[in-house]
Amino acid sequence: MSTDDHDLSDDLYKAPTVDPSPDAVTEEDKSGAADDIKQLGMVQAIKSLSYVFWIVGAMEMVERLAFYGVKASAGLYATNAVSTGALGMTATQYGTITGVWAGIQSFIPVFTGGLSDRYGYKETIAVSTFIKMGGYALMAFFPSYWGFMSGAIVLALGTAVFKPGIQGTLVNSTRPEASSMAWGIFYQTVNIGGFLGPLVSVFMRTRFGWKQVFFACIAIICCNLLLLLTYKEPKKEERLAKAKLVKEGKLTQDNLFVDSIKEIKKTHVWVYLLIFSGFWFMFNALFDVLPLHIRDWVNTETIIEDLFGGGHVNPVLGFLMGMNEAKTHIEPEGMLNLNAGLIMVSCFFFAWVSGKMRATTSMVVGTLLATTAMFMSGYSVLGWLSVGAIFTFSVGEMLSSPKFSEFVGNFAPEGKKGMYLGFSQLPLGIGWTLEGFLGPTLYDHFSSKDRFARELLVEKGMSQTDVDAIKGGEAFNKLVEFTGQNAHDLTAQLHATHNVGMMWTIMGAIGVLSAISIYMYGRWFRTLKK
Repeated sequence: MSTDDHDLSDDLYKAPTVDPSPDAVTEEDKSGAADDIKQLGMVQAIKSLSYVFWIVGAMEMVERLAFYGVKASAGLYATNAVSTGALGMTATQYGTITGVWAGIQSFIPVFTGGLSDRYGYKETIAVSTFIKMGGYALMAFFPSYWGFMSGAIVLALGTAVFKPGIQGTLVNSTRPEASSMAWGIFYQTVNIGGFLGPLVSVFMRTRFGWKQVFFACIAIICCNLLLLLTYKEPKKEERLAKAKLVKEGKLTQDNLFVDSIKEIKKTHVWVYLLIFSGFWFMFNALFDVLPLHIRDWVNTETIIEDLFGGGHVNPVLGFLMGMNEAKTHIEPEGMLNLNAGLIMVSCFFFAWVSGKMRATTSMVVGTLLATTAMFMSGYSVLGWLSVGAIFTFSVGEMLSSPKFSEFVGNFAPEGKKGMYLGFSQLPLGIGWTLEGFLGPTLYDHFSSKDRFARELLVEKGMSQTDVDAIKGGEAFNKLVEFTGQNAHDLTAQLHATHNVGMMWTIMGAIGVLSAISIYMYGRWFRTLKK
């Protein structure tokens, strides 16, 4: 049955009744549970998608383009040397910012996701766009620790308001039998934006400076105001009719906070959300920490030599690969962009593959692949091994991450899709917030090239006072100058004498535990539906 044909009466609008047990999986919950909903074929599923679906996909692409224009480079902006226009922080200081950023962006939708259901998706999307513009502006005009922190907080708030409206529109405009393809395509639009954003960042920061990155993101996010002119909210008439009945006193409406608590207390909901916290802890290390690892340890010059043999590199290809201006190496954002690029060109295929599996089976397989990539990431300075790890992670991501939102959207009761998709930010919030604080801190302890260089400078005879006077991010360059050794040889020496890969082993172990937990949950959830 098309979602447009569903009866929209729900627990938000009802005469007072005795509430069911919060641990019970009601018939309403089970009717939408998507672990085994038979999916349409690829062509049929694509044909069934409405124009509203494609509009919100375009808005998500624009928002992600701007967001990843900053997010993919955030660690570099925070920790690169002040002489490059960056902030020169330690990775631990950067971790404080990412932890706060993650917490605000992820926890706020848990209790405000229902606002989109109640007050309108279009309105919340518009408000979020203006908030996000303010966040980018703060980063541009206040290049300091607190300026970046303030910008991250405002940007996180805007993203928190944006997500439930966009995802709620997707669920309400998509047939359950086409949900795998819809979420797969939606994830593809996310990654088109995610692919282009870091490239824009590399181009702007290497040619014009960091401030221009933030100005470019303001210009990009403004495009969503134009797309909103073509947007029509699905099921708006039903929402307004119910709001009118509530205003006239003919229906009662639960307190949004109380209703959210009642829903999230259901065992099959909170257990699912808790399990996925581990997945998101591991997942976000790719974006928060891997750029630092690539900058410090991975030799990308060999990739360019193998592909082009030291010859001329076409400027367009150089841009798409995220190379530096001299075309001598690939910037960290360019390497990380392999993730978005692979998803962008193959997500249709993996959406089809995942549609052939149970949702939880797809998530288990995807989590194990992502975990394998974590183990691969930390134990070599070889550029091609890093490429292989990112590709492996990307396949795992395509099989797991879209399925998480699809599963939540399909077991959500009618009329509470936005609320439940707001809940879906809770495990992201727990996982990303913990990783935001701990990931960079672990990196600082196990893998920081700047810290290792300072220690070696003291061993080589430089006084501790002189070492302490070196600005953040400058220590390795000072080591090269002080010792007269080749930068590549010093990097290999530091890598060989420190357990750089331990941080990635920790992330991989968390991934294994997450995969086991998802498998066990899938078996338990199916018993609840019998």
